[in-house]
Formats: sequence, structure tokens, C-alpha cells
Amino acid sequence: MHWIERFGNLRKIEFGALLRPGLRLKRWIGVLLLAIAVTGAGAAMLVGGVLRSVGLEPLLGVATLRFLPWWVRGVVIGLAGVGVGLVALLRIHRQLLLLAPRGEQPGHVAVVNTILQRRPQPQPQGPRIVAIGGGTGMPQLLRGLRAYTDQITAVVTVADDGGSSGRLRRQMGTLPPGDFRNNIAALSDAEDLMTRLMQYRFAAPQVGGGELAGHSFGNLFIATMAAVTGTFERGLTESSRVLAVRGRILPSTLENITLWAEVARPTAGGDEEWVQIQGESNIPAAGGRVLRVFLRPDAPPAYPAVIRAILEADLVVAGPGSFFTSVIPNLLVPSVYAAICASPAVRIYVCNVASQPGETDGYQVNDYVRQLQLHAPDAFPNVLANHRYDPAAPPYEIGHWVQLPKPEQALAYRLFTGDLVEAAQPWHHDAHKLAARILEVHNILRAEAEAASTEHAAVVDMA
Repeated sequence: MHWIERFGNLRKIEFGALLRPGLRLKRWIGVLLLAIAVTGAGAAMLVGGVLRSVGLEPLLGVATLRFLPWWVRGVVIGLAGVGVGLVALLRIHRQLLLLAPRGEQPGHVAVVNTILQRRPQPQPQGPRIVAIGGGTGMPQLLRGLRAYTDQITAVVTVADDGGSSGRLRRQMGTLPPGDFRNNIAALSDAEDLMTRLMQYRFAAPQVGGGELAGHSFGNLFIATMAAVTGTFERGLTESSRVLAVRGRILPSTLENITLWAEVARPTAGGDEEWVQIQGESNIPAAGGRVLRVFLRPDAPPAYPAVIRAILEADLVVAGPGSFFTSVIPNLLVPSVYAAICASPAVRIYVCNVASQPGETDGYQVNDYVRQLQLHAPDAFPNVLANHRYDPAAPPYEIGHWVQLPKPEQALAYRLFTGDLVEAAQPWHHDAHKLAARILEVHNILRAEAEAASTEHAAVVDMA
């Protein structure tokens, strides 16, 4: 009964855990089995030769059960081998459990996790890219960039105060998770499923019109993770780890900021009045022309990891996305703006494809650049814009295309263009076209900088 119980325990051993991808054990298990087979064959040949040389060949016949039919000998020796192997597996498993750290995890899980943690991690590949923005444009950019690099840092504003994010911000005192949710889904290794999961919104009929109505699962997940881990930034880190995110999503600041706007809107008498609008969600609904935006408090401290990422980057990209409510607020954090200007990285602003009602009505490429200069002077000397559009066919009913400057117009910035739009939805950027063109521009500017540096060095040597 004792041995029956012991062998019954084999059902509880999850040997499959040791065969998980990434442990690099399967190849060595195969090599070990091959080595055992070769060693056994060699030992059998050696022992047989010795016994024959000393005249003990009959003893060899007894040891190998030659007095039995060949198929009986095979079954008996095979069963003996299986039995010895099972005993060995039991002993190995017992030792693994003894070596495993004590805790809530089963022993084999703890051992597997320890192997994974101690295994040398693969070196990150591709250029170090910092993407700054939010809204619907940023996830499109990230989906494209992840095909070229593992070293992506997405910098997201925390000024969102509408919808599910705004409710969680007011009720739980947490930073708004909405833009973080979108970018986590875009960078997850299981993007299709993760996007559906993170964007899933509880409808009022499902929850009886209660407090859960209107919330997205992703927002609740991030807010809950922040509560469990103690801080919003740790909650983001753990959320990214659990969801297998490739890259980092960071807040530009941890300060509880509010976005304000100065808006010029028409009056009943035909004139314009200048008003200040409080709250990111209220700005597009103000019904006027946005003159500028600003933060309260007006000089929030930057999140330190963002500054390090910008200063170490090869490429810093701002946009696409909601211009005044998602892109510009990040640049209004003084240390973020200073780090961008000081960074040796190539810096590119990606212009939107179409206007956003309530924010950039009537804007052309030059208007975006003018406002960019007003809020963050000289931060982005290079601009990438779409050139595939039909001015006579608006993208949607109340929208329009963001059009390029006239060819003869002198520009105070370097303009690059390309076919950047989706075929099915031409008012949206195509993730792969956009990323490919950004990397092309990056390579062009890098090559020019290296050539200029070489030429300068040659001139200095001649002098």
C-alpha cells in the first residue's frame, strides 16, 4: 500500500511545468536521454566483451535472459527500466519541493519561476523610442512601432477627467487610467484578445444601471492594481507585467493636474468672447477656438523615469492624437519639455490626418506647428504629415483633412510626408505605414547628422 500511494502521487506532479517554453530545459532533457542510451549501449558492449574474453559467456546469457523468448525479454527489461525511472522521478520531484522557496506557490511552480528569473534575459532589440501623446492616435503608433523595437516608452498625460476615467479619479482619488489602458492593450503580446478585454465596457442593462455601468474593464483593472500595490506607478508596472506588455507606459507626472483652456467663442452679437474652460472633457464642448491650454498646478514635477527615457532615447515622437488634450499637456510639464530639448534623439512631431471637432477645426499642418511652437518652442524641429487625401472629399461629415503647406511656402521646420492612412478608414493613421515612415525619417536624419559630424571633424583636422 505504501508504494501504491507513492506512485499515486505522480498524478500530482506537474512535470509539464518543467517543459514550459523559455526554460531551455527540453533540449537538455533530450540530450540527457540520448546520452543515457549511448552510455547503456557502450556499457553493454564492454561488459559482454569482458565476459566473453574470460569464458563466462553463459553467465552473460543468464544476465540477459536469453533462456526466454525475445519478446518476453524485451517486456521484462522494459518494465524494469520504467520502474527504476519512476522511482528516480519521485526522488527528483521530492528534492525539487525541498529546494523550492516556502510560500503560497506550489513547489514545482516556485522552482520554474526561479529558473525563469535567474535565466539570462535576451537583450532588447531596436532603437530606443519615446512616444508622447494619447487619445486614439497613440495606440496606432505603438502597434506599428512594436514590430521594429522592444524598447518603447509611451508617455501619457494624466489630465483626463471624463467618462469612466473621470469617475474613478473622483471616487478613488487615482490618476485617470483610460489612456494607459489603450496603450497597454496596444503593446500586449496578446493584442487582439487584450484589446477586446481592456476595452470591454459594462452596459447599463447588464449591471442594472448601477455604479458599474459605463466603466471599462481595463480602467477597473488598472485602478484595482494600483490599490493592491499601493501606488499608481506600481500598479501600472504590475499590470504591464501580468499582461505581457512589450515596452513601458509611464505618466508624464504623478501630480493631480487639471487641464485648462483659453477659448475664443462667438457671442450672440457676432463678436468673440474669451473664456477659460476647466477640465479636459469640457474643452471640445466649449464651442469655440482654442487659443492655448495650461495646467493647474502650472509646474508639476515630472515622473523621473520619463526624464531618463527621453535623455537616453534615439527617437522621440509626439503625436498623433488629440492635440490640445492629449499631446500638449505632456509638453507643459517643465522638466519633460526641458528633457526633450536637451535630448540627443531625433525629434519628430506626427501631425493628425484629420481635424478633431471642438479642438482643431480648420487646422492645417502649419496651424499645428504654430501651436506646438507656442506651447513648446523648438521641441520638435521635424514634422511628419500625411499627403494622401482628396481635399474635395471630406473624411467625415463635420471634419476635414489636415492639408499640407503650399510648395512655394517657406517653412521654419523640416517637413516630411508620406502615405500614412488606412485604406478602409482614411481618417485614421495606418499603424504599419506610420511606423515604417517614422523609422525612415529617423534613419535619414541620423545619417545626415553623422555626415555633418564627420565633415566637421575633417574641417577641424585641416585647421
